[in-house]
Amino acid sequence: MTALLNEIPAEDLCPALGHPVLSSAAFLNEVSSRYPEAVSLAAGRPYDGFFDPAELGDNLLAYQEHLTEREGLSPGEVTRRLFQYGRTAGHIHDLIAELIANDEGIHVPPESIVVVNGAQEGMLITLRALCNAPGDVLLTTSPAYIGILGAARLLGIKSAAVAEDEDGVDPAAVAAVARRLRGSGQRPRALYLVPDFSNPTGHTLSAERRGALLEVAEEEGLLILEDSPYGFLADPPLPSLKSLDTTGRVIHIGSFAKTCFPGARVGYVVADQVVRHADGSRSTLADQLALIRSMITVNTSSVAQAVIGGILVRARCRLREHNAERIRFYRENLAALLRALDRRLPDDVRHRLGVSWNAPAAGFFVVLRVPFPADENLLTVSARDYGVVWTPMSYFFADGGGSRAMRLSCSSVSAADLEEGARRLALLVLDTAQMRR
Repeated sequence: MTALLNEIPAEDLCPALGHPVLSSAAFLNEVSSRYPEAVSLAAGRPYDGFFDPAELGDNLLAYQEHLTEREGLSPGEVTRRLFQYGRTAGHIHDLIAELIANDEGIHVPPESIVVVNGAQEGMLITLRALCNAPGDVLLTTSPAYIGILGAARLLGIKSAAVAEDEDGVDPAAVAAVARRLRGSGQRPRALYLVPDFSNPTGHTLSAERRGALLEVAEEEGLLILEDSPYGFLADPPLPSLKSLDTTGRVIHIGSFAKTCFPGARVGYVVADQVVRHADGSRSTLADQLALIRSMITVNTSSVAQAVIGGILVRARCRLREHNAERIRFYRENLAALLRALDRRLPDDVRHRLGVSWNAPAAGFFVVLRVPFPADENLLTVSARDYGVVWTPMSYFFADGGGSRAMRLSCSSVSAADLEEGARRLALLVLDTAQMRR
C-alpha cells in the first residue's frame, strides 16, 4: 500500500493564505471559467481588439533598432541585451524616464527607476523595503485595490483604512487616521492610493486634494505610494502626485498592463528618494528595491522589456497620444454602460428598490449599490442563471464593508455585450430584490 503524503496543517502556513482577500480572485476566475458564455462585467483587463500578434515582431525590431542606432550597441551587445538576464533594475529605464517626463511631467534620472514584473511586484518590494517594524502601518483608501491589500497581508504589515468619496481620499481624513495611529504608539508609514480612475470605484482624486494631500504627507511624515495604472488613459490629465512632489514624499508605481500589453507583465517604480546608511554613505531607494527583487524574481524578462521598449520607441515615448483610440473606446464604453443601466433600471425603479450607482468621468469601473447581499453565492447564481459576471465589492475592503455592492467593469467587452450584460444584470437585480421583499 502506498503511504499517504504527509499532511501540512493549514495553521502551520502563512496566516494570510486563509484570508478572503487572497482567495477572491481565484473564486472569480473559477466562476468565469465554469460559465464561459456569461457576459463578463468583472474583468478589468484591456479590450482584446487592441492587440495584434503581428505587432510583436514589429515592436521587437523597433527596440533592436533603438539599441543599435540610439544606444550604439554592437550586434553582440544587442544579443546579450535580448537573451541574457540583464541588470536587476531593468534595461528600458531610459525610455520610461523619457515617457514619464513627456506624459506625466515627472523628471527623474533613469537610474531612479526600477523595472518590475507588473505593478504588483512593485507594490510588494516597496512595502517590504518601507515597513520593517511591528508598529509600521500602511494607510490605504477604502475601498482599495485588492493587490495592495493582499501584499500587505502576505508581508504581515498592518493596514488602516481611510474612506474616499467621489473626489477621492480626503486629506483631512488621512491626517486624522495618521494622528490616531501615532497616538496609539504605531507609526503611520505610507499612504497607498490610485489617484486616477481608481480600482474599484472609478473615483479620481481632485486637483485641489492633490496639493492638500502632499501638504498632509509632509506634516505627518508620510510617504505616498501613487499607483498609476490608468494615468496614460487620462485626457486631459490631472497632474500626477509625483510631478507635484518637491520634497521626495511620493513613490510612483506605473504599469504598461492597461495601456500597452498586459501579458508582458512589465511595470516600474520611480523611487528617487535618498537613503542614508549608517556609515554615512548614500544610495537611492531604487537601489534598495533592486536588492530586494534580486532575491525574488532576479529581473524582468528581457524579451518582455524589449516588446514594451519597442512600443515606447514607436510611440516616441508619448503614450497618451499613442493611446488616443483606446482612450476614446473606454470613454464610449463607460458612457454606454451608464446609459444601459439607466434604461434597464430607470429612475422610479431604482428609487423604489434602493438601487444606485456612481458615474465616473472615465476609467474602467462603476460601483452598483443594491439592497441585498452581493456575495459569492449571488455571483454564482448570476453567472449560472442570468449569464452575467461581476465582482463583489466586499473583495476590496480589508475588514468588512461593501457587502451590498458590485464592481462593474466596462473595459474588456464590446458595446453590444455591455448592453446585453446590463439587461441580464437588471433582471438579476429586479428578481433578487423582489424575492427579498
